[in-house]
Amino acid sequence: MSNKVNEALFELIQSMNKSEKRYFKVISTRHSIGGENNYMRLFDAVSKQKKYDEEKLFQLFKEEAFLNRFSITKKRLYDHILSSLDSFHSSNSIDAQLFKLLHSADILYDKSLYDQSKRILRSAEKLAIKHEKTEILLLVADRNRKLLETRGYLSMSDDVIDEICINGIQLQNDLHLKNQLWTIKGKLFVRLSQKGIARSKEESKLFEEICFDAINLDLDCSNSLEIKYLLLHIRSAYYYAIGDLKGTLQNLKSNIELFVTDTSNAVSLNKQISVYSNAIYVADKLGLNKDSLGYLEQLKRFAVRMDGNEDSAIKLFSSVSSIELDLYLRKGDFEKALEVSKIVETKLVQFDDKIVPIRKAFLAFKMAVIHMGMNDFSKALIWINTILNDSRLDKTEDIVGYAQLLDLLVHIELKNEDLLPYSLKSTTRFFKTRNKMHGFETTFLQFIQNIIKCDDRFEIENIWEQLNGELAALSDDSYESIALEYFDFKSWAESKLKNRPFHSIVKEKYYETIRKAS
Repeated sequence: MSNKVNEALFELIQSMNKSEKRYFKVISTRHSIGGENNYMRLFDAVSKQKKYDEEKLFQLFKEEAFLNRFSITKKRLYDHILSSLDSFHSSNSIDAQLFKLLHSADILYDKSLYDQSKRILRSAEKLAIKHEKTEILLLVADRNRKLLETRGYLSMSDDVIDEICINGIQLQNDLHLKNQLWTIKGKLFVRLSQKGIARSKEESKLFEEICFDAINLDLDCSNSLEIKYLLLHIRSAYYYAIGDLKGTLQNLKSNIELFVTDTSNAVSLNKQISVYSNAIYVADKLGLNKDSLGYLEQLKRFAVRMDGNEDSAIKLFSSVSSIELDLYLRKGDFEKALEVSKIVETKLVQFDDKIVPIRKAFLAFKMAVIHMGMNDFSKALIWINTILNDSRLDKTEDIVGYAQLLDLLVHIELKNEDLLPYSLKSTTRFFKTRNKMHGFETTFLQFIQNIIKCDDRFEIENIWEQLNGELAALSDDSYESIALEYFDFKSWAESKLKNRPFHSIVKEKYYETIRKAS
């Protein structure tokens, strides 16, 4: 049996907060289950463990009868905890409340209490309408039809039947449109994740083909807030994919306006965190520093709305941390970034595998850049290797390729001449086999090749000067400049050429961007 299966009980108990554990013990005392003392003793023992150790549990409970069927005992305790959590969180979950109402309506129907069942369904319908739960409304409509048929057709009229039919069609159309948009979003993000931002007109055209229906779709006030959010989400991602940051921010702002008017909580907390995070990043890239900081403050306020939701807490941590590091790095304030990085390191250990690999990779990349900016290249290499050695990462991800480019720069700084040829060969193969060898990649890898061959100090200066000139030309190309979004290779080259600190050049460029935008 896999370790994940064996540790399921441990992971569930460790995920519980103090209130959830207290509620579990109270409800277990009130509703006795077989061998209650044994279940509670096992719960307390597992709760105290820092790492799951089944052997220690067997030593602790040796000669106890329940050890002869330990897998069954664990399964029952696991189910009991889930039941307790379901009860504890039922009042906070709209879905839980709705399904409870549906279940109550079914019970009343089976008891032939049809009027009572109808009243419960009416309550469910009002709650589902308020929170735009289209799928639940379809279930309510199905039960209402069942009630009408049970009571007989004499009580019906053509108008009633037509109204039921029209309502059903509207609900199905709404659900169909939602599914259509979700499909577009899925295909868009698959391509964006695997191929990255468009680096040519042909790649921009492919994004346009995927998003064509969403770009040209007209919505009206009858569309649900969830659908409006989804459409704006797709459009903001599309404009980002083709390098149109102004179009991206415009749609992000429209989505934020939706959240302000949303009294139904139809758009989840995780989605709102994502929109605000993207707005912060894009506004700052456009030099709109005031807007960016304003969105950041609003994002931080989301912490008070977590209410024990660890999934949202993890996403908020990774979003806020990533954004704060981005802001400091773009300003060239590596000392402030280093302060934030210490908190990030602690949180990465705390959440560990609960953070998805790609999010961890982006944070690790930023950590590497911080230490490069602080001239701590050995520490930078450690963070780069966490990306390159993570087998869970999809190797088509852009972040993996750019981590390899940073790896080459760090080896130059550490004077690892023996490793450079091998790393260069591996990196070149990576980009070629994935059809990612664009102008920037070609220029950069040729620069590394020239550095490897050169042993003359004055000639090395010429090589850096050549790189700086070629990167300057590429930075004017909207497709090629995408590479500089990950790391400011051009400022790095300038710092070497002018013998100036990297951070000072980055600062100058940042405040020049702010000046032009104001």
